[in-house]
Amino acid sequence: MSLGHTVLLSGRSIRLTELWMSSTYSGMLEGYPCKRLNDLKVDWLQRRAERAYPSQPVHLVPPSREYPDATPGAFGPVEILPSVFCIGSFDSAPLEPSMDASTLVVAWFQHTPDVPAGENADPALRGIDWEALAQDFEL
Repeated sequence: MSLGHTVLLSGRSIRLTELWMSSTYSGMLEGYPCKRLNDLKVDWLQRRAERAYPSQPVHLVPPSREYPDATPGAFGPVEILPSVFCIGSFDSAPLEPSMDASTLVVAWFQHTPDVPAGENADPALRGIDWEALAQDFEL
Protein backbone atom coordinates (compact mmCIF):
# COMPACT_ATOMS: atom_id res chain seq x y z
CA MET A 1 0.00 0.00 0.00
CA SER A 2 1.27 3.44 -0.89
CA LEU A 3 0.88 6.50 1.32
CA GLY A 4 1.70 8.85 -1.52
CA HIS A 5 3.54 9.42 -4.77
CA THR A 6 6.01 12.20 -5.50
CA VAL A 7 7.85 13.13 -8.65
CA LEU A 8 11.40 14.20 -7.93
CA LEU A 9 12.87 17.23 -9.67
CA SER A 10 14.83 14.73 -11.80
CA GLY A 11 11.51 13.38 -13.13
CA ARG A 12 11.70 10.04 -11.28
CA SER A 13 8.47 8.93 -9.61
CA ILE A 14 8.86 7.60 -6.06
CA ARG A 15 6.33 5.94 -3.76
CA LEU A 16 6.12 6.56 -0.01
CA THR A 17 5.56 3.20 1.71
CA GLU A 18 6.16 4.07 5.40
CA LEU A 19 6.15 7.36 7.25
CA TRP A 20 6.99 8.37 10.81
CA MET A 21 6.67 12.00 11.88
CA SER A 22 6.72 13.98 15.09
CA SER A 23 6.95 17.51 16.41
CA THR A 24 10.49 18.89 16.30
CA TYR A 25 10.33 20.60 19.67
CA SER A 26 7.83 18.43 21.58
CA GLY A 27 8.93 17.75 25.11
CA MET A 28 11.22 20.78 25.28
CA LEU A 29 10.72 21.80 28.90
CA GLU A 30 13.14 24.68 29.19
CA GLY A 31 15.63 26.63 27.16
CA TYR A 32 15.11 27.67 23.58
CA PRO A 33 15.94 26.36 20.09
CA CYS A 34 19.56 27.13 19.29
CA LYS A 35 22.27 25.75 17.00
CA ARG A 36 23.66 23.28 19.54
CA LEU A 37 20.22 21.82 20.33
CA ASN A 38 19.24 21.70 16.66
CA ASP A 39 22.48 19.99 15.62
CA LEU A 40 21.74 17.31 18.24
CA LYS A 41 18.20 16.90 16.88
CA VAL A 42 19.44 16.56 13.29
CA ASP A 43 22.09 14.00 14.28
CA TRP A 44 19.54 12.09 16.38
CA LEU A 45 17.09 11.95 13.46
CA GLN A 46 19.69 10.46 11.13
CA ARG A 47 20.77 7.87 13.73
CA ARG A 48 17.13 6.98 14.41
CA ALA A 49 16.53 6.35 10.70
CA GLU A 50 19.70 4.26 10.42
CA ARG A 51 18.66 2.12 13.43
CA ALA A 52 15.09 1.71 12.18
CA TYR A 53 16.22 0.61 8.69
CA PRO A 54 19.65 -1.01 9.15
CA SER A 55 19.66 -2.82 5.79
CA GLN A 56 18.61 0.16 3.65
CA PRO A 57 20.47 3.29 2.58
CA VAL A 58 19.53 6.39 4.59
CA HIS A 59 19.76 9.97 3.41
CA LEU A 60 19.30 13.07 5.58
CA VAL A 61 17.95 16.15 3.81
CA PRO A 62 19.67 19.12 5.50
CA PRO A 63 16.98 21.21 7.19
CA SER A 64 16.33 24.89 6.65
CA ARG A 65 17.13 27.05 9.68
CA GLU A 66 15.48 30.33 10.59
CA TYR A 67 16.94 33.06 12.78
CA PRO A 68 14.16 35.28 14.13
CA ASP A 69 14.97 38.66 15.57
CA ALA A 70 15.53 37.73 19.19
CA THR A 71 18.06 38.61 21.80
CA PRO A 72 20.68 35.86 22.03
CA GLY A 73 20.54 33.88 25.23
CA ALA A 74 23.17 31.89 27.09
CA PHE A 75 23.44 29.37 24.23
CA GLY A 76 23.67 31.88 21.39
CA PRO A 77 21.08 33.15 18.94
CA VAL A 78 17.67 31.58 18.51
CA GLU A 79 17.66 29.11 15.61
CA ILE A 80 14.45 27.39 14.53
CA LEU A 81 14.05 24.21 12.48
CA PRO A 82 10.82 23.34 10.64
CA SER A 83 8.20 22.15 13.13
CA VAL A 84 7.89 18.51 11.99
CA PHE A 85 10.58 15.89 11.52
CA CYS A 86 10.00 12.83 9.35
CA ILE A 87 11.46 9.49 8.40
CA GLY A 88 10.05 7.93 5.26
CA SER A 89 10.73 4.77 3.32
CA PHE A 90 10.43 5.24 -0.43
CA ASP A 91 10.68 2.91 -3.39
CA SER A 92 10.85 3.40 -7.13
CA ALA A 93 11.71 1.72 -10.38
CA PRO A 94 15.02 -0.19 -10.29
CA LEU A 95 18.32 1.49 -11.06
CA GLU A 96 19.50 -1.62 -12.92
CA PRO A 97 17.11 -3.36 -15.33
CA SER A 98 17.90 -6.80 -13.86
CA MET A 99 16.53 -5.82 -10.43
CA ASP A 100 12.95 -5.44 -9.20
CA ALA A 101 12.92 -2.01 -7.55
CA SER A 102 15.04 0.53 -5.71
CA THR A 103 14.63 1.87 -2.19
CA LEU A 104 15.79 4.75 -0.04
CA VAL A 105 15.01 5.87 3.51
CA VAL A 106 14.91 9.64 3.86
CA ALA A 107 14.98 11.74 7.03
CA TRP A 108 13.87 15.36 6.68
CA PHE A 109 12.16 18.30 8.38
CA GLN A 110 9.06 20.06 7.07
CA HIS A 111 6.81 22.90 8.17
CA THR A 112 3.46 21.05 8.26
CA PRO A 113 2.27 17.58 9.33
CA ASP A 114 1.07 16.79 5.79
CA VAL A 115 2.02 13.57 4.05
CA PRO A 116 4.40 14.57 1.25
CA ALA A 117 2.77 13.91 -2.11
CA GLY A 118 2.91 15.20 -5.64
CA GLU A 119 4.29 18.65 -6.19
CA ASN A 120 3.28 19.72 -2.67
CA ALA A 121 6.21 17.82 -1.20
CA ASP A 122 9.02 19.93 0.21
CA PRO A 123 11.39 21.06 -2.60
CA ALA A 124 14.42 19.78 -0.65
CA LEU A 125 12.78 16.35 -0.45
CA ARG A 126 11.91 16.44 -4.16
CA GLY A 127 15.51 17.41 -4.94
CA ILE A 128 17.17 14.22 -3.65
CA ASP A 129 19.51 12.47 -6.07
CA TRP A 130 17.82 9.07 -6.18
CA GLU A 131 20.27 7.56 -8.65
CA ALA A 132 23.25 8.36 -6.40
CA LEU A 133 21.64 7.44 -3.08
CA ALA A 134 19.16 4.58 -3.59
CA GLN A 135 19.85 0.85 -3.59
CA ASP A 136 18.32 -1.86 -5.79
CA PHE A 137 16.67 -4.93 -4.30
CA GLU A 138 14.94 -8.09 -5.45
CA LEU A 139 11.45 -9.06 -4.36
